[in-house]
Amino acid sequence: MPEPSLLPAGADQPVLVFDSGIGGLTVLREARVLIPERRFVYVADDAGFPYGGWAEDVLRDHIVMLFGKLLRAYQPALCVVACNTAFTVAGAALRTVYPDTVFVGTVPAIKPAAERTRSGLVSVLATPGTVQRDYTRRLIQSFASRCQVRLVGSARLAQMAEAYIRGLPVPDEDIRTEIAACFVEDGAARTDIVVLGCTHYPFLSNVFRRLAPWPVDWLDPAEAIARHARSLLPLADHALHPDAADSAVLTGGEPDFATRRLMNSFGLAVAD
Repeated sequence: MPEPSLLPAGADQPVLVFDSGIGGLTVLREARVLIPERRFVYVADDAGFPYGGWAEDVLRDHIVMLFGKLLRAYQPALCVVACNTAFTVAGAALRTVYPDTVFVGTVPAIKPAAERTRSGLVSVLATPGTVQRDYTRRLIQSFASRCQVRLVGSARLAQMAEAYIRGLPVPDEDIRTEIAACFVEDGAARTDIVVLGCTHYPFLSNVFRRLAPWPVDWLDPAEAIARHARSLLPLADHALHPDAADSAVLTGGEPDFATRRLMNSFGLAVAD
């Protein structure tokens, strides 16, 4: 379904940002900068995290059903699905089942990577589900056919990022093991871009840079996602919700202290 260039959204409608866990906070951070006049509802499906172990059809049905509840409860102006796995699995179904809602999706940034690479060696670091999906391979065929693209699936990095951002120890060697396959040498050419194919991964960007065997561009799609969301909402000259706090909703119920503190640090009031 083609998306309109501008949504006639009411002033009282929030922007809903959805992720399986905390990864979407990287997108929320950028969206707030570009859309300061809107309030945000951040939804973490921590009850379903991680999505990597779900059967694809079961996960699709779960996400579609969950969004039915979210759309009724919050009536958002726009929904940002800030999760590669969720959008590649359920994006088409969401747009079909809820045709009156505009969804901004998240897919691996393969096209900009192919445009920026100088060596022609690009790696996509993502969850195993994302690297295995036909959607990802079609992106490569469409936009990076002249590049050598290595798909690197990590079953552990999203959980490592969740632990790291909560202040828990994550051994360097464990992270180094997960990213090692991203670095390819072909004669004099080396990988020069690594696409972060999971919104959790930017939380570890500084660690990735420190542990990388040589410098590469770690491509974070958060800003591009936020710019697209901005383009679909009317501009406002002033804050529409100066007194309304942004909120976080966790499907798993009452969050632990570390999670609540994290949400609060992003200016989110955790909903009961």
